[in-house]
Amino acid sequence: MEMKNKVESEISNMKEDKKEQILQNFNHFKGFLAEKVEKGENLGLNDEQLAKTTEFIANYLSRHEEPRNREQYLLQELWDSGSKEEQHSLAHMLLKMVRQA
Repeated sequence: MEMKNKVESEISNMKEDKKEQILQNFNHFKGFLAEKVEKGENLGLNDEQLAKTTEFIANYLSRHEEPRNREQYLLQELWDSGSKEEQHSLAHMLLKMVRQA
């Protein structure tokens, strides 16, 4: 639960211009997530913990941010239409994608 609080605090305290810069371009978004995944791995988080954190971020973005590009729109549509199990699988796929970024 502590990691969830850290993530929520970082997202809510992020300046709007920095958030816009990250979300405007899908490659910037993937790069930002890749940095956060690497940071989590360095802190010793396992794949399941990283996937749960990814789920939290995806839920936050789905509820609070409008998609800025086609890729984010597609991800939001997939996320919003999926069951909890499907969202969890998508979180693992997102982790795999950003590790390859």
